[in-house]
Amino acid sequence: MKIAKNTVVSLRYELFDANGSLLEKTEDPISYLHGGYDGIFPIVEEALQGKDVGAELKVTMEPDDAFGEYEHDLVHVEPRNLFPDEITIGMQFEGGVENGDDDDYSLYTVVDVTDTEVTVDGNHPLAGKTLNFVGVVTNVRAATAEELEHGHTHGEGGHHH
Repeated sequence: MKIAKNTVVSLRYELFDANGSLLEKTEDPISYLHGGYDGIFPIVEEALQGKDVGAELKVTMEPDDAFGEYEHDLVHVEPRNLFPDEITIGMQFEGGVENGDDDDYSLYTVVDVTDTEVTVDGNHPLAGKTLNFVGVVTNVRAATAEELEHGHTHGEGGHHH
């Protein structure tokens, strides 16, 4: 079966930065609903269109195709007393967006700590980076009616952003 709209595609992938360092690797294949449901990076979805099981692909993603450009206004300096005592650089925590929806939280990374202030960065750690996506298709099947209704996969390896 070829990958087309409303098929569920399973794939293993690795994500490298421009220097060839491995950033992310799937242990088990991930599955997503193909056809513009935002289940995977759109540029990867385009590259997968019409492919068969076993197809390998390598996609170079500019920041716009991946995690977006680096936004300096997502860096905030907050009073030290808002944070736990044991805070260290590199710690991550979720921060809500004021008046935002429940889904509308971001992950903040602590980038600097002083006696009085903590600087946090709400950019995705990979924002502003060009990435190389290397994947192999492990399975293709027709989506179920329920999956189509919900717009994402269910069950084994399905995950919801």
